[in-house]
Amino acid sequence: MTKDNESIKARPVLAVDVVEAGVRARRARARCELGTNITFNLVDLQSYFFAEWNPTAYDALLVAAVVEFADRTLRRSTMNWPREFVLNIPVHDPAHWNGKVVSETLKEALIFLTGDSWEISFYQRRQALERPQQGHFSLQQGTTAVIPFSDGLDSRCVAGLMAREMGDKLVRVRVGTKDYDGHDPSKQPFASIPYEVKAGAKKFVESSARSRGFKFALISGLAAFLSKAGQIIVPESGQGALGPSLVVVGQSYEDYRSHPLFTGRMEKFLLALLGHRVRFQFPRLWNTKAETLRKFVDECDDRASWAATWSCWQQNRHSSVDHKRRHCGICAACMLRRLSVHAAGLTEAPETYVWEDLSALSFSEGAATSFPEKKKAGRMRHYAIAGALHLDHLADLSSSAANSRMLSLNAFQLGRALGLSEDDARNKLNRLLQKHEEEWKGFVNSLGSSSFVARWAAAA
Repeated sequence: MTKDNESIKARPVLAVDVVEAGVRARRARARCELGTNITFNLVDLQSYFFAEWNPTAYDALLVAAVVEFADRTLRRSTMNWPREFVLNIPVHDPAHWNGKVVSETLKEALIFLTGDSWEISFYQRRQALERPQQGHFSLQQGTTAVIPFSDGLDSRCVAGLMAREMGDKLVRVRVGTKDYDGHDPSKQPFASIPYEVKAGAKKFVESSARSRGFKFALISGLAAFLSKAGQIIVPESGQGALGPSLVVVGQSYEDYRSHPLFTGRMEKFLLALLGHRVRFQFPRLWNTKAETLRKFVDECDDRASWAATWSCWQQNRHSSVDHKRRHCGICAACMLRRLSVHAAGLTEAPETYVWEDLSALSFSEGAATSFPEKKKAGRMRHYAIAGALHLDHLADLSSSAANSRMLSLNAFQLGRALGLSEDDARNKLNRLLQKHEEEWKGFVNSLGSSSFVARWAAAA
């Protein structure tokens, strides 16, 4: 047996039968029941099908939910990144879903995004879903673009900037928590993800969550299709969109969740599935998060709203102080936020974060005094080191000759995906990385040479 075969055999495998209520799964397959493990909210579903009912679009939402269920159920091996999934899903038109182009473009997008193997088959639903009553939502005629909108900093800033240009021709698609920004959700289309996913017989154990990129891209694509828009605005700035694929941690697979190479594959899948041509656009791809934030503050009327956005990856139980939720302040997302706020010439109150003081001599001393001592070690420290080193390694890419070939390959791929020449893409990528390096070094220097962040960066 070759090493490749041994590697494939060692992969974790999960086979899932998605079934309607009262139907049994086949032997040796995990059971995912509609109405139990995957539930749809009628009001939220109406906000998607406000104009007309489309069974294929509904089934696409179900596919996104099943992919999430499978992804979170099967733990990755500590030695091997790839896993194998075999899914069987009930849909309204299995002949269309099993068709060669739809099936192949779906699998290609998922394989590229997650680094896993996906075999997906579709069969006839026993009972057609009763179409939801059409809702009455405020959607202007002539929608040009949709933008996935969450609690994040880039999301708030880019939505604000694009709304200045596009006005009512831009529609927001909510992909975050159920915070409706002061608007009545019963009058807004796409106000909330219309389904919930719950664990089956096995608890959810995997947190790498690469399938979130598929979920958000597909939901945005469906919203574009249902509102007849031709563009999807991707709000991520350069560090968030490109950084995770340029700086890979350990044995993990490159993270393409907000990357043009992945969205290009989603464009092909959406066209095959829905017959609707849509283009993912990246208006801030070649800018840092700080540049996007500064532009928003300088140009938008709700310039102060950036402070209410949320960046932290941690769950409430890991990042609360005196029973009040805070950003942890030390994960990669929080570190990027903090350096971006600094580079943009803005400030936040120390109490915004659990780790109030990044200039402290030790990691433990930087946290709020009332934060439990036992939580300052272990996973929180590992997250902090990983977050700091990710940004530090990203800052070193453009100045290291050892990375030249890798950056040239990425520039070539980005150029092809975005319709740019290789030289243009390489110049834009170099400029982004150099700007990040300038911002990161400025931020670390502002903390002082004795800070625990500066000492971690110096030791890298």
